Amino acid sequence: MSSPDISELTSVVLEVERHVADLGWDQPSQVYALADTSELVAREPTLASHIGEVVPGSLTPVEQEPLPVGRLDEVLAGIGWPPEVLGCVLVTELVVLPPSAEQEAPYEEVDIEIWAANHPERQDVRLAVGVTRDGQHASCLRVRGEEELVVDPDLADGLVDGLLATFH
Repeated sequence: MSSPDISELTSVVLEVERHVADLGWDQPSQVYALADTSELVAREPTLASHIGEVVPGSLTPVEQEPLPVGRLDEVLAGIGWPPEVLGCVLVTELVVLPPSAEQEAPYEEVDIEIWAANHPERQDVRLAVGVTRDGQHASCLRVRGEEELVVDPDLADGLVDGLLATFH
């Protein structure tokens, strides 16, 4: 089987972000396994009616159990995928601060999260990042209160690395 192309991965990342956006804000981080649609329907024929036309090389996101509570990098380090999973998508909400806020930040990790959550210049964002087993990646970002979706494969290099590590 050939690798899905980057536009297919971007399309799936956008689909997953829209699905999570329909649930509203303040959602826990969620991960989705990416399966080859043709293989998925062959293994689970009852899914064919939900999927519709199967396009060769297309990916289907499969929602996984909720992620455990904890630091995202540590949670990702505990994930491993079976060979039939071609990739994964993570959707998470983050607090983003302007660079000028860095000088004011407290140094204790617990305090910094509370400080950031209450900072007057904070922005809440939802980030969706997808990777494939062969190293392709795509991502998008939505700012709370804005309709525009920023699509850029290089929005979250650290998360890309963390997700790729789940395949090793």
